[in-house]
Amino acid sequence: MNAGKHVRHWINGKPYDGPAERQGDIHDPATGRTTGKVDFASSEEVNAAVAAARAAFPGWRDASLARRTAVLFRFRELLAAHRDELAALISSEHGKVVSDAAGEVARGLEVVEFACGIPHLLKGGFSENVSGRVDAYSILQPLGVVAGITPFNFPAMVPMWMFPVAIACGNTFVLKPSEKDPSASVRLAELWADAGLPDGVFNVVHGDKAAVDGLLEHPDVKAVSFVGSTPIARYVYETAARHGKRVQALGGAKNHMVVLPDADLDLAADAAVSAGFGSAGERCMAISVVVAVDPVGDRLLDRIRERVADLRVGPGDDPRSQMGPLVTREHRDKVASYIDGAREQGATVAVDGREVEVEGAEHADGFWLGPTVLDHVTPEMDAYRDEIFGPVLSVVRVGSYDEAMALIAANPYGNGTAIFTNDGGAARRFQNEVEVGMVGINVPIPVPMAYYSFGGWKDSLFGDSHAHGMEGVHFYTRTKAVTARWLDPSHGGVNLGFPTNG
Repeated sequence: MNAGKHVRHWINGKPYDGPAERQGDIHDPATGRTTGKVDFASSEEVNAAVAAARAAFPGWRDASLARRTAVLFRFRELLAAHRDELAALISSEHGKVVSDAAGEVARGLEVVEFACGIPHLLKGGFSENVSGRVDAYSILQPLGVVAGITPFNFPAMVPMWMFPVAIACGNTFVLKPSEKDPSASVRLAELWADAGLPDGVFNVVHGDKAAVDGLLEHPDVKAVSFVGSTPIARYVYETAARHGKRVQALGGAKNHMVVLPDADLDLAADAAVSAGFGSAGERCMAISVVVAVDPVGDRLLDRIRERVADLRVGPGDDPRSQMGPLVTREHRDKVASYIDGAREQGATVAVDGREVEVEGAEHADGFWLGPTVLDHVTPEMDAYRDEIFGPVLSVVRVGSYDEAMALIAANPYGNGTAIFTNDGGAARRFQNEVEVGMVGINVPIPVPMAYYSFGGWKDSLFGDSHAHGMEGVHFYTRTKAVTARWLDPSHGGVNLGFPTNG
C-alpha cells in the first residue's frame, strides 16, 4: 500500500484532474494509520459527472442489446479476474478479512451475471388484433441519468446491486460511494473502461453530504438508489422525491433469529455466531438479536459462548483472522458504548469484546472490538432498540412462539429474519406471518440470489422497489404502451366518428 495514495473522482471515462477544495482521510483500521486522501466533490464536480452521464445517455440508450451485453460479459470476466485484487483493496480500507471481502465481490458478481441476461429481461408484451387491424404492445425504456449512494460496509457489492442492472437497461450512472473506503469504486470504474463501456456511462464522485445533496437535487438525475441507515434513507427518500425523482432507499435493520425448542442447537449456535460477527457485524443482514424460546436459552448461550471463545480477531490480511477491526475509531467507540449501556440497563455481558487483544505492536491503535454477547436483553434497552452495526449479539428470552412473533412485529425494522426449527409447520407459519421482507428458515442471513430482489419492509425501506432482480429492472426502466394500426392499402375515406373497439 502506498501511504500517500490519492483517490480522485472518475468522470467521463478518466480520473478527474481538477483541484479539490476539501479532502477526507483514508485509514487502515487495523493500525489506525492514515494511508491516503480522498477528494470531496463540490457542486462543480457533481455537475461535471452528471453532465458527462447526460451526454453519454443518448448513445448508450440507443446501443443495441447485443452491444450492451457484450460489454457486460467483458466486465464480468475482468471482475472475476481481479477478484483477489479487489478483496485486498477492500480489506485495507474497511478492515474486514480478505476472505469476507472476496465473498462480497463474488456476490456482486452474481448481479453482473444476472444483468448479462438483459435481452430477455427487457422483453415487453404484445397483443395482436386488439381491435380491427390494431395491435398493442409495451416496451421498457431507460430513465436517463441515475445515481447510487452506497455505504462503507460493502464498497463493492452494494454498488453492484445497482449499476450493472441500471447500465444494462440503458441508463447512465453516477456513483457516490462511502468516503471511508473509496478505492474499490474507482477500480470498478477502471474495469468498466477496460471492458469497453463508453466514456460517461459510469462515473464516480466522492464526498459527504454536499455531494449527496448535489445528486438528490440535480434536475438531470432521474432516479436515486440508496443503502444506509434508516434516518439517512428517510432523508434521501424525502429529498429526492421532493425533487421529482424515483427513489429506492434501503434503510437499517434489527434482524431477529428465533430459535424454537426443537431446533438443532449446534446448528443454531453456529449460525448465530457466523451471522452475528461476520464482517464485524457491520452489515444490514447481520443477526443482532437471538430470540431463545424457553427452555433453550441457557443451552444455546453456552454453545454460543464456546464458539465465540475460539474466534480469532486480527488484521484482515492475516489468513488466521476470522474477524477484523471496525471501520473507524469513532464507530468503534460508539459500538462499545452500547455494551456499557446494556450493563447499566440490566443486561448481562456474557462475552465482553472490549477485552480483545490483537497481536503486534503495530496494531495497538487499531479500531478493535471483539465479539460481544449480551444476555437477558429486553426490548426497552438501547442495545435492543438501536441498530448497533457492530459485533454485538443480544439474546432475548421469551416463553413461546407467539411471544417471539409479537417481539418481531413490534420492532420498527423489517429487513431480515430467521427461524431455526425442525418443525415444518412452524416454519411455514412463520414465513407466512412475519412482517419482514427477507426470511430464512434454518438460514441465518437470507440474502436473496441476484435473480430475486433484496429489500425489507417497514422502516427498512423507503420507496416501492427492492434492489436487483426484476424489481431492479423495473426500477431502472419505465413502461411505454404503444397502440398501432397499419391500414390496408385499399382503405380510404374520412370518418369523424368516435373510435370504438370492434
